[in-house]
Amino acid sequence: MKRRHFSTSLALAAASIASSTVWAQDAAPTRILVGFPPGGAVDAVARLLADALRVSLGTNVIVENRPGAAGRLALGELRRSRPDGLTLAIAPGGALTILPWLYPSSLGYDPVKDFTPVSRLTTLDFALTVGPAAPAGDVNALFAWMRANPERATYATSGAGSVPHFAGLLIGQAIGVPLIHVPYRGGAPAVQDLAGGQIPLMIDSPSETMEMHRTGTLRILAVTGAQRSPALPEVPTLRQAGVDVVVDNFFGLYAPAALPAATVQRIDRAVAEALATPKARERLLNLGLIADHGGPQLLASTQASQYKRWEAPIKRSGFTVD
Repeated sequence: MKRRHFSTSLALAAASIASSTVWAQDAAPTRILVGFPPGGAVDAVARLLADALRVSLGTNVIVENRPGAAGRLALGELRRSRPDGLTLAIAPGGALTILPWLYPSSLGYDPVKDFTPVSRLTTLDFALTVGPAAPAGDVNALFAWMRANPERATYATSGAGSVPHFAGLLIGQAIGVPLIHVPYRGGAPAVQDLAGGQIPLMIDSPSETMEMHRTGTLRILAVTGAQRSPALPEVPTLRQAGVDVVVDNFFGLYAPAALPAATVQRIDRAVAEALATPKARERLLNLGLIADHGGPQLLASTQASQYKRWEAPIKRSGFTVD
């Protein structure tokens, strides 16, 4: 009887272990939604984070690209997801601080009520990059040329309604000549026309043009941050060039509304550990991004301040989508 009891117990234990193993293998993965195509800065951050979270969370983590509508499709998918910690999204700040002003009636989500802030991931500024259509010299030479040739004072960005779009409007006001915005569908075609001489200036993430700047194909003349970028220490800020404009942005990790606080804390701790590694910081710096972790409260306050910061410039510009 004892031997039979022992054998039965052993069999039950083995079955329990096997069941647990199958459950772990079959458990739903954590998804990180990205509202942009593979290969861009947001996608690169998502994949870096997914690699780290697989280890720290002990679960499979996959990146799902849902490109379109300047990131709104991915955030719409996030809004409809269950608040169980299995669906997250990385969003650039503009999707939550600029687009709400442009789509007051058709945005598809409430930037505050529909999401749970989890972690601030990075901060970034923007690069003013020129190609062969621009004059030789520094950023002040560029602005002098634009004042003398206002019909040629055009600038490219990777999309209308983006942070770089409105950064260009602020720069034009500061230098006394309205800059003419030329939106492209993504950074790659804008860079192509910039290098080909079809347009003199591009304002966008440094990651779009850093390598061509280093090879001398294009020139980054200034950055829009309050301080020089660690990724481009040789490049002055606009303020250092005498133009009082500072524009920055952030990437945040969000979950659906009503995610339990304990789950938020668990994910945020894992994110903090991931961003603290030298490898992660170096990879982000190569994209022109600064690892700048902040918890859910800091992400929420960053979003709120940036949302308020863009109200006046956007209303003054008269640019609308709805």
